Amino acid sequence: MDKKVDNALRGALTEVCELAIDEVSGFEWLTHFSNYRDFPASLLVVCVFSTKDELVNAQNTQQDDYLRELIHDKLSAANIQIKDIRQHVKFDTEEACEKEHAGKWNERFRR
Repeated sequence: MDKKVDNALRGALTEVCELAIDEVSGFEWLTHFSNYRDFPASLLVVCVFSTKDELVNAQNTQQDDYLRELIHDKLSAANIQIKDIRQHVKFDTEEACEKEHAGKWNERFRR
């Protein structure tokens, strides 16, 4: 992948993370994955919350939609066009990773 595009992607997602930490209760961090041979179609962004209850609360108050919209807007501003952002953003929790994978995110993400 072109280094310029990779830098734009990382910059856009860093902006999302910084805003979301301040604006979305329970949001902790995010990461992304992509097969760069099929970019941006293969892009997956994972937004991580502290607990399941906080994630459910975020979904009940449409903060999940806010996060998707924020990600879409920041990617668009970086000239990364995503057609259906709902297919590219998933949610997870620290609590679930701890319970199911003993806190080992690298194992969790391999699933």
